Amino acid sequence: RKNLVKVAVDKNFSMQSSALHDTIEADLEAGFQPLCVIATIGTTGSTAVDPIRQIGKICSKNNIWLHVDAAYAGTAMVLPEMRHFADGLELADSYVFNPHKWMFTNFDCSAYFVRDPQMLIRTFEILPEYLKTRTRGQVNDYRDWGVALGRRFRALKLWFVIRNFGVEGIRQKVRLHLELAQWLASEIRQSADFELLAPVDFSLVCFRYLPSGITDEASINEINEQLLQTLNAGGKLYMTHTKLNGKYTLRMVIAQTYVEKHHVENAWKLIRETAGKI
Repeated sequence: RKNLVKVAVDKNFSMQSSALHDTIEADLEAGFQPLCVIATIGTTGSTAVDPIRQIGKICSKNNIWLHVDAAYAGTAMVLPEMRHFADGLELADSYVFNPHKWMFTNFDCSAYFVRDPQMLIRTFEILPEYLKTRTRGQVNDYRDWGVALGRRFRALKLWFVIRNFGVEGIRQKVRLHLELAQWLASEIRQSADFELLAPVDFSLVCFRYLPSGITDEASINEINEQLLQTLNAGGKLYMTHTKLNGKYTLRMVIAQTYVEKHHVENAWKLIRETAGKI
């Protein structure tokens, strides 16, 4: 852990490129050589988006590997109107997104892109006598692209999804999810008893119950934890939580394959009704 350096974020939980620059300079002055920077398009907790182009320029200048993690939000890049979030991605050395998170594909299925495959291969390849083949160098030996020698045919699952829905069908579903998330965010903004805690750029909505007359943060956290446990125990919806700036945050993701607006409306109604009983 002592070799892992965390970089400051802004009010929207995005990495500050100026802080990254200063952190790299401090490491170099201390005699350390930064190896890799990991930027994110859609962080796990709040789906924050780091400034990829600015980070990429800093990494290129300092000869540092840039990995971009878009595990969840990468699916949104199927929409042309969402690709501005990936501005500067061409500066990355590697990139990953998980179709099993939002592209309707059964677990597990990850899509990994690397600028220079040979660097990846040199990291993982082993060549004992029993693995030597006459086709060596003529085909991709994917056993050299990761830790495991064998792998399942994960790509087949994704192929079936694309074959079934088509690219346009996938786009329609993702657009619907984005619209539903914006609808819920609008409802929360208009409610006097609820508060958005992070920007809603994708289909994750981070919010909390903010009952009138209670200002103590510890008490508000306890009430929201109780609300979450009560809702999940009811079996009609399931949410998760995180903590943003010390605030217990409810996380509702709208990304299920066949979700419709009435599902979100019913969920919002249930959340308000349950909160009112606490």
